[in-house]
Amino acid sequence: MTNRKPLSRNPLSLALTSALLFSAALPAFAQDASATEDTAQAKAKATDLSTVTVTGSRIGRDVFNSVSPVQVITREETTLAGFQSTAGILQGTAVTAGAAQINNAYGGYVTNGGPGANTVGLRGLGPTRTLVLMNGRRIAPAGARGSVGAADLNVLPNVIVDRIEVLKDGASSVYGSDAVAGVINLITRNKIDGVELEARHTATDGGGGEERRYSIVFGQTGDRGHFSGSYEYYNRDELTLGDRDWSSCNTDYRRRAGGAGNWGDADFVDPLTGKPKCYPITGTGSNGVTINTIGTNLLPGIPAAGANGTTFDRWRPNSSVSTGLVGFEGVGRLSQLNNNIRDTFDPRTLNRSMISGAETHTLFLQGGLDLNAMGNAEAYFEFLGSRRESEQTGYRQLSLDYLRGSPLIPANLQSSNFGGGVGVRAFIGYGNDKSSQTVDFFKGTAGVRGELGANWNYDAFISHSRSDADYTMQSFLTDRLSQSLRVVSDGAGGFRCTDPSNGCVAAPALTSAVIAGQLPQAWKDFVFVPVVGNTLFTETTANFTVDGPLFSLPYGDVRGAFGAEWRRAKIDDTPSIHSINNNLYNLTSSTPTRGTDAVREVFGEIEVPVLSGVVGAEELTLNASARWTDYNSYGSDETYKLGGLWTPVQGVSLRVSYGTSYRAPQLFEQFLGATSGFLSNQNDPCNNWGNDPGTPLATNCAAEGLSPDYYATQSVSVINGGGAAAGLKAETSKNFTAGIVLQPEMPGWFGDLSFAADYFSIEVENGVSRAGGANILDLCYNSPSFRAGGGFCRLVDARNPVNNQLTVYDSYVNLAIDKVRGYDFTVRYTRDIGPGTLRANAQVTHFTEQSSKLFSDDPLVDYNGNLNTPEYSGTLDVTYSWNKWRFRYGLEWVDAMQSYDYYGLDPATSVYKFHVPSYFTHALSTEYSADKWTVTAGVRNLRNETPPMISSGAYNRVGNAPLYSGYDYVGRTYFMNVGYKF
Repeated sequence: MTNRKPLSRNPLSLALTSALLFSAALPAFAQDASATEDTAQAKAKATDLSTVTVTGSRIGRDVFNSVSPVQVITREETTLAGFQSTAGILQGTAVTAGAAQINNAYGGYVTNGGPGANTVGLRGLGPTRTLVLMNGRRIAPAGARGSVGAADLNVLPNVIVDRIEVLKDGASSVYGSDAVAGVINLITRNKIDGVELEARHTATDGGGGEERRYSIVFGQTGDRGHFSGSYEYYNRDELTLGDRDWSSCNTDYRRRAGGAGNWGDADFVDPLTGKPKCYPITGTGSNGVTINTIGTNLLPGIPAAGANGTTFDRWRPNSSVSTGLVGFEGVGRLSQLNNNIRDTFDPRTLNRSMISGAETHTLFLQGGLDLNAMGNAEAYFEFLGSRRESEQTGYRQLSLDYLRGSPLIPANLQSSNFGGGVGVRAFIGYGNDKSSQTVDFFKGTAGVRGELGANWNYDAFISHSRSDADYTMQSFLTDRLSQSLRVVSDGAGGFRCTDPSNGCVAAPALTSAVIAGQLPQAWKDFVFVPVVGNTLFTETTANFTVDGPLFSLPYGDVRGAFGAEWRRAKIDDTPSIHSINNNLYNLTSSTPTRGTDAVREVFGEIEVPVLSGVVGAEELTLNASARWTDYNSYGSDETYKLGGLWTPVQGVSLRVSYGTSYRAPQLFEQFLGATSGFLSNQNDPCNNWGNDPGTPLATNCAAEGLSPDYYATQSVSVINGGGAAAGLKAETSKNFTAGIVLQPEMPGWFGDLSFAADYFSIEVENGVSRAGGANILDLCYNSPSFRAGGGFCRLVDARNPVNNQLTVYDSYVNLAIDKVRGYDFTVRYTRDIGPGTLRANAQVTHFTEQSSKLFSDDPLVDYNGNLNTPEYSGTLDVTYSWNKWRFRYGLEWVDAMQSYDYYGLDPATSVYKFHVPSYFTHALSTEYSADKWTVTAGVRNLRNETPPMISSGAYNRVGNAPLYSGYDYVGRTYFMNVGYKF
């Protein structure tokens, strides 16, 4: 990894020093056997799902009888299931219900948090609308680049986590504005005595993507205090496209017109090999690169095998050609750029990362000291520190423009005029490049909690988080490329730069070897360099809460919780100076992202026991919470939530809740620095506008002087940015949940059964989003008033008079309406069978709607059941415990999906495969626990299920599979976990 920081800047080393000082003083607290026994009893209680206090209220309930639906996942369950990390658990189907997540497979894409970040979003509403907590306190965003706005799961500890509580309900009035879709709360083991060592290893069936984790947990408990912590080292090998057969040969994967034949029958067959071309260039979703060719003006020549015509402007070296353009064969013309004949597959393409490599160090410390004052108060602290070093491998094409008349151009091409002062453009397969990130994160918390009188409690804390990331990529520098191409003879048969400053190295002369990617190392070192940016994100929080009984009613105490919170966040992303100056050749430019915001909040919650133990109401409890929020940037608003739990008879409960939220835009949504990007030239609305005569589109394109058969040769430039300057507003939402819980008393021979069914409905209004460059262009060019009418045409610059290129400005605005509805079903069954106990848990989520629209006059489009948005998903977990043994079978299921209806295609005749079958993965594992050591071993994806295949055209793909986190790209894996307690 690159760009390591000096040890003095590493928060882990500073925290470790503090921990050693603290632990040195701890033995002064006399430890006794009762403390150890209490700790063991507390741990046993924490993992009992029938009694655990759950997230979603500051007034605790148990899992099945909580007002809001909550899922609890224990550490024992995740270890037996073979998960290597907290990120893997939270992004699994059991938590996400099939909603797509940003995981390690997105290293080559532009995502919030930067490459290597892992985030989680519930209900398909994105990570900025899901709140992640640890011990009830929020985890601040972390990551690289300007769009840092959500918690990076890589920073979370693993081995010291006791359980994870997932609230599948909005809770903005309880926890804050970003708890729109739900809340995830990690609860750590608290009082630990002794030392525990643990080692995990995952081996993959096909190699690549293997994982290792080594950890230590330590702690000591005394009469007046306790201290504990963990340190973990994690390493994941890179998984490349070439490591798996199903990703080694991407094709268009289509069938013939009318639906004839099999999938893949219509794929282009390379005349050179007689086989379908892997990783072609078609502009329809394939992801190869054009290499080993040159571009010229239209010249006569000899066609390559499969090419048509006698004149060409794309050529491939062929030493046997002695007529026409000597040494080259014609492979295409501008009007035939998508025929794939010109493309050459480079095996180095398969070195690209499918799963990025990573290495993390995580240190977590916690402790408390009884003060014997301030109401039996305890002073406590927490420290979380991590360093992530991640890396991705890419592939780079170099389009090298040789100036017209340059001595670097051979004699037979001196007459070429490619255009714009360029004589010949060489499309060179440059090879693999690297991107890397080093993210240092720490979060420190200090607080005091104690009693106010006999029955009231208080908790006051302050915390500070800091994410400091360096991100590095390799790039060609535009100015150095231009400098190196301006040469004169050096008098010795070679060339030198006319401007020798900066150690300029002359570009190589145009030859077949150069076109094939054989480039002088000295020149590569001059033009292709690492560029580094830095992202700093800080967040400070101060919180004060009190809770206790307000007054008594006939059926119990009315309890309340009240508090106030202040938060301040700051982002400072400084890209490389070359990126700021738009000096990265054929890559986006970025300007700094800088901004701050602060919020003051006051909140309260009450729970009222209306009835209890009477006919028709074994329990009737009402809960209400409210929060007043005041942002520096967006002013103030109020949110509330009302809920109730009614148990008419023993074993049957009904629950319902309704709440609102008010989410101010994240800092990057407000202040993102202008970032340039590109859309394919095929997104130009005026391409072949003559096919749509009489339409506003045809009229508008003709008004720009474009011919009816116009076809864009330049990509569309898209400038992205934050929306604060354009008046971006906060978004609001409504959340409704209703459910039934059945816990019938069954005969002893049957066992224990619990069932919960919950309906959920979330609607986000005035949502913060970007319209998208393609949408802006369509709305502008299809408008009858066009540029005279303003509207979205105000976001589109006039065409470049030289090459007709379009530039679109796509900043964050208040556009979207997102709506999700559906049902969650949960079943839990336990029964003693033979000498042991059988336990089964099943969860199924059924979405009935996943819809959105960008503009107020747009129709609401329902994506439910389309590719990457499953209608159904589910998990099954069956364990059998006997003596010191446990055995597990696990199942994860994502329902079949299809997008034919959305695109208006007939599946019987469509040339595209836009459907996938149901996807199942199975897991088996076993665990043996002795007095001091535990061994767990198993296999995930038992049948080595590969992701399903779809055609290119509308979806990003990995190989021929959809880019979707619900599929397992790694394949069958074997895992082993060994733990030892001292």
